[in-house]
Amino acid sequence: MFKNKLNISLSILLLVIIGFAGCKSKYEKLRASNDTAKKYREAIKFYDNKDYNKALPLFEDLVTKYRGTAEAEDLSYYYAYTHYKLKDYTTARYHFKTFADTYASSPKAEECRFMAAYCFYLESPTYSLDQDNTIKAMDALQLFINLYPKSERVPESSKLIANLRAKLEQKSYENARLFLDIGDYKSAVIALRNSERDFPDTKYAEEMQFLTVRAQAMYAGASLELKQEDRYNESIKLADEFVVNYPSSKYLKEIEQIKKSSAKSILDVRKLIATETALMEAQTAKIKESQVPKDKKEQEIKTNSNE
Repeated sequence: MFKNKLNISLSILLLVIIGFAGCKSKYEKLRASNDTAKKYREAIKFYDNKDYNKALPLFEDLVTKYRGTAEAEDLSYYYAYTHYKLKDYTTARYHFKTFADTYASSPKAEECRFMAAYCFYLESPTYSLDQDNTIKAMDALQLFINLYPKSERVPESSKLIANLRAKLEQKSYENARLFLDIGDYKSAVIALRNSERDFPDTKYAEEMQFLTVRAQAMYAGASLELKQEDRYNESIKLADEFVVNYPSSKYLKEIEQIKKSSAKSILDVRKLIATETALMEAQTAKIKESQVPKDKKEQEIKTNSNE
């Protein structure tokens, strides 16, 4: 009994294996076939059934064989989308752009131009990495808007550009914060100001202006004594600008503290410089006195006694 069941199970398994082998053999025969019409029909079926891994090799063969024919346009369209469905966005982007350039008058040209830009968007990395693709995606989407200003895809394109811009804003902000965190206050001031200039409407604007005031004060404190007064004055100036721009800010108390501290530091450094200057003058006088020749000193003593 057990032996019969085992034989039946093995037979079923063998049939399944043979069936799979037969399917694979059928597909391989199709790939090797010169029947392009059948290959075309089957490639579309695989695509419609979302079996993109099988559709792709067939399309790869067909786009070459159908080049210059009436079917070439549709094949190029399917070929680009097959790469897209397989998440090969770099290759898909290339073929979408090629389609839009080659078949500029096609009803599908607008769609493919958008998809080429969208593939760039999908390849835009997290803000902490290099943003070259982010910038290229913004340029491609803006080009689409310029070419098709009345397209129904314009609102979506504008939204995608806004998303990409937000990523660049965050990278700019984080880079500026990094300079402050590592104690490179001069670079922090420059980076924060550049970020404010490049992204005037950024959500980080208030915080970055506050951080600029703080970084400038810390930069002044880390400077040579002779340069501190000017740099503290700059921090006071920036603090006053912050109060004008953000009169209800949560940072106002800290801003006022920075102003008071900067003003006090200016007085302290003035006193310090005055004291150091006096000491240097006294030391210089002693040095000069010690360098006067002995004969001249004796003559000066005699002259003074005769008087």
